[in-house]
Amino acid sequence: MTIYQFLLLFLLWVCLPHFCSPEITFRRTPVPQQRLLAAHVPRSDGKLLHRQKRGWMWNQFFLLEEYTGSDYQYVGKLHSDQDKGDGSLKYILSGDGAGTLFIIDEKTGDIHATRRIDREEKAFYTLRAQAINRRTLRPVEPESEFVIKIHDINDNEPTFPEEIYTASVPEMSVVGTSVVQVTATDADDPSYGNSARVIYSILQGQPYFSVEPETGIIRTALPNMNRENREQYQVVIQAKDMGGQMGGLSGTTTVNITLTDVNDNPPRFPQNTIHLRVLESSPVGTAIGSVKATDADTGKNAEVEYRIIDGDGTDMFDIITDKDTQEGIITVKKPLDYESRRLYTLKVEAENTHVDPRFYYLGPFKDTTIVKISIEDVDEPPVFSRSSYLFEVHEDIEVGTIIGTVMARDPDSTSSPIRFSLDRHTDLDRIFNIHSGNGSLYTSKPLDRELSQWHNLTVIAAEINNPKEMTRVAVFVRILDVNDNAPQFAVFYDTFVCENARPGQLIQTISAVDKDDPLGGQKFFFSLAAVNPNFTVQDNEDNTARILTRKNGFNRHEISTYLLPVVISDNDYPIQSSTGTLTIRVCACDSQGNMQSCSAEALLLPAGLSTGALIAILLCIIILLVIVVLFAALKRQRKKEPLILSKEDIRDNIVSYNDEGGGEEDTQAFDIGTLRNPAAIEEKKLRRDIMPETLFIPRRTPTAPDNTDVRDFINERLKEHDLDPTAPPYDSLATYAYEGNDSIAESLSSLESGTTDGDQNYDYLREWGPRFNKLAEMYGGGESDKDS
Repeated sequence: MTIYQFLLLFLLWVCLPHFCSPEITFRRTPVPQQRLLAAHVPRSDGKLLHRQKRGWMWNQFFLLEEYTGSDYQYVGKLHSDQDKGDGSLKYILSGDGAGTLFIIDEKTGDIHATRRIDREEKAFYTLRAQAINRRTLRPVEPESEFVIKIHDINDNEPTFPEEIYTASVPEMSVVGTSVVQVTATDADDPSYGNSARVIYSILQGQPYFSVEPETGIIRTALPNMNRENREQYQVVIQAKDMGGQMGGLSGTTTVNITLTDVNDNPPRFPQNTIHLRVLESSPVGTAIGSVKATDADTGKNAEVEYRIIDGDGTDMFDIITDKDTQEGIITVKKPLDYESRRLYTLKVEAENTHVDPRFYYLGPFKDTTIVKISIEDVDEPPVFSRSSYLFEVHEDIEVGTIIGTVMARDPDSTSSPIRFSLDRHTDLDRIFNIHSGNGSLYTSKPLDRELSQWHNLTVIAAEINNPKEMTRVAVFVRILDVNDNAPQFAVFYDTFVCENARPGQLIQTISAVDKDDPLGGQKFFFSLAAVNPNFTVQDNEDNTARILTRKNGFNRHEISTYLLPVVISDNDYPIQSSTGTLTIRVCACDSQGNMQSCSAEALLLPAGLSTGALIAILLCIIILLVIVVLFAALKRQRKKEPLILSKEDIRDNIVSYNDEGGGEEDTQAFDIGTLRNPAAIEEKKLRRDIMPETLFIPRRTPTAPDNTDVRDFINERLKEHDLDPTAPPYDSLATYAYEGNDSIAESLSSLESGTTDGDQNYDYLREWGPRFNKLAEMYGGGESDKDS
């Protein structure tokens, strides 16, 4: 406790003397009340008993909160008129906190508080007091309630529900504009003194804001606060009890105030003139650059709309507002041409879309700038004089005739020469061609409208200096018709005449078609190539004609078929005609003219043999042929016998190898003598079919003994090849023609004589001529080699 609180408690103690010795005493109840109560008392032994009613002298007990003394705090005293001081009465206390918080001296009636009491926890306590006879435990006074009220002291400071408040107020607000209200609460008793009376004041935030002392409403204190200069403010508000007087308790809170934006700033272009460049080849819709006006405001207050209000390029360029970046995107509106114009000037305006009428006095909320656009030259492809060409030509023109000319020019200032060509994908048959220099289109093959009436070509114009710059144009060639096709029969006519026909009878109606398409339409004329005694042609003059008979009766046994040449001609220029032959068969007909039979052989067939019978006979013949073929195949199969009938039937198999060897020049590839006679093995020679990488010292292979058989000989050779480091690293097949050395007759071949120990003289071979020189060298030089 502070010294001010002690002084306040002392003043209360002096000013309220009944607090010091509170006492409840009894007094007699008036006589009328006694009579009223006595009526309810029953009689005893014939006498009316009069009970004396004692009442409590009613007073409230008052107790200061937050007692800090070491002894129990004295509350008050209970006393009854029946108490004679001899200790015969006993005081009993019950109710809120009785026995724990509040205790009573049962002899004297003194009431004490056992601990410090906080009024903010409980403002008053309701208790019941009663005096009873200690000996009989019967009440001498009825139970009565009384209240112990806790007197408040200023022990709670004002508190705010939030430590930090957030508020906002529009910028440029007038003085006194309400921002936010803060309210502090004090837990002290508002009905007693000024402990709970709170006064607000501002500790931080002046001179921009102020606060109303009684309500806590924060208001603006300066006019025209600009968000663009300062947006955030921090205000500290103090709430103090005791009416704000000295000694009162206080609490503080922080209010963060943000100035919200209003549209009080117009857009401004940072530059008076903006320069842009664009290629003349840029297509329509290409963005060539952007302009942006800055606005100090935010949100919708900074939204700007761009437009072109003046300049010589209003019809060539357009501007679009980008809502995300607030930029004006300048785009190409029409195709550009460097050779026509190289510089355009635009006047662009930027204006706020949301204007606040309160700030009209700040000036117009728009700005303008000048945009100069320079057109840059590029190497443009050639430009045709038309977007497409249409040429009409008759189909009978001669090959090489010019049907039309396409024209193109280089739009660049250099005016490069142009080369023309045809896209062969559009003229696969190569019917047309084009002069590369002047663009004249001519025919290279004959035209035929009946095959193709239209030809859709593509002509390519490319600069000679820069062939990559090219342009394509569509050329439509329409083939005009010329009467170059003769009319023909429309269909094939299968015509017959009845044997019983009469003169002038209609046997066929014919028509014609023509591949040509004259302007006046088709018109055909029909006639006979020569006068026919049997039939005639009658032209219906509607591109049809009738074939009529001229005689009475026909005989199919005499003439079964008539050929009637019919001449068909058109009326176009030049007149075209053709002769079509109509084949008329003579048939037997009934009385109504219906055909029954047209061939003379039909009379010779049996009457009962129908078409079904003929088919059955044909199937039987086919089945018989199949059976014969199968039988013949089985018979040939039985005649086949195996090549070897039994194990004893052994025949020689002669295998012919047509290998002539290496000829006379091949003298050292293989030493046949070595293979024939193992006893005559010489030093190992290097192979001549391959060149070894490293030369090894030749090693001598031990000779096989005379009694070595073929198996031992082969095994030794196999081991020799396995251990030979000069052998090739692949598998090879070594063939040995050695038959053994156990023959008594030995070898009869003269080829082995070169390997024997006996001296042989082969010099006579040189006398036989140049053809035997090689043999002489082979056998004559062998001895010299050994000696060396």
